[in-house]
Amino acid sequence: MSQYDYIIVGAGASGLLLADALGKDPYFHSKSILVLEKGTKASNDRTWCFWERGSGDFDALVHKKWDNIYVAGEKLRLSTSIVPYAYKMMRGIDFYRHYVPKVKSYANITWVEDLVFDISEGKHHVSVKTEKGEYGGQVVFNSIFDVDPVKNQDRFPVLQQHFLGWFIKTEKAAFNPREATFMDFSIPQNGNTRFMYVLPFSETEALVEYTLFSEKLLKKEDYESAIKSYVAEKYDAVPYKIVDREFGSIPMTCYPFHALNTERLLHIGIAGGWAKPSTGFTFYNTSRQVKNLVEHIRQGKELTQFYKKSRFQFYDMLLLDVLHHDNSRGRSVFESMFKKRKASLILKFLDDKTSVWEELQIISACPKLPFLRALWHRLF
Repeated sequence: MSQYDYIIVGAGASGLLLADALGKDPYFHSKSILVLEKGTKASNDRTWCFWERGSGDFDALVHKKWDNIYVAGEKLRLSTSIVPYAYKMMRGIDFYRHYVPKVKSYANITWVEDLVFDISEGKHHVSVKTEKGEYGGQVVFNSIFDVDPVKNQDRFPVLQQHFLGWFIKTEKAAFNPREATFMDFSIPQNGNTRFMYVLPFSETEALVEYTLFSEKLLKKEDYESAIKSYVAEKYDAVPYKIVDREFGSIPMTCYPFHALNTERLLHIGIAGGWAKPSTGFTFYNTSRQVKNLVEHIRQGKELTQFYKKSRFQFYDMLLLDVLHHDNSRGRSVFESMFKKRKASLILKFLDDKTSVWEELQIISACPKLPFLRALWHRLF
């Protein structure tokens, strides 16, 4: 069995960012690092979006950004600036083309393309079994999401943010490339929280995505039917062709993923609970968590201590409780917030950056009864 100081399982956003952070830091140059990834990372398999103030670490990889967003609901039609934020979109393929060669170039990093099927912790190391062999690591960072511990409990509701998107090109101008459709709840809700999400790259090119916050996935044709109807109604049935597609599902839960960590095994990315429970946004928080994790290791702290409780997790939990009790409530919650508060303040709140006074402003803009009911059940 080959032995390494650190093994990173999975080269998605969390795995690549962590590998790069360890590889370029002189503190870890004497450490042997193994990256195990099942694929070639040669396809544009996902899109990441985030908002931030001013310039950032990933600007060179940003495919498109917007300073304005559109939000709609049953009675709301809002086009608004999000300054001082910009909404940024990054393609998976651009991210991989930048980080994969960079990670592979570090002298102390070994990259192996292999499928991991078992991770077990022993007394002195963690064993990682793959299709081609077995590796031992003093510490393993695992990004493979295991749904069983989350499903086999009933204290924390588990919803999914699931979506299917079409990258389309129209025959004539149809989109406003200066404004992203952040959430359009004007579509039929059918007992769930459903919205359209549109990222226009030009007047004739856009990602049009049908998104739900619910417990169960739909059939593929249900997503596609909704997109067809939306494009026909919203853009006057403009002729178009589908250039590419994407599909994804992100768990939305306040389950304490950190409880699964040990002194030698740490879960990262979605597997570590790094996705924002109330929205599913993951990438930007992952980049921050990686920086915190590297500093945590440098300070010699135990991996079991890599967890920080915050009041924002309680806010997230209340929203998920509301949606679990009545999955159709999402539209009224978000519509009420955007109708009564500035979009920039809402984004600041969703980014866990607000003060208590600002949070009270957000809370006061939400429907009262469902949140009071959720609070009562959590406290009593």
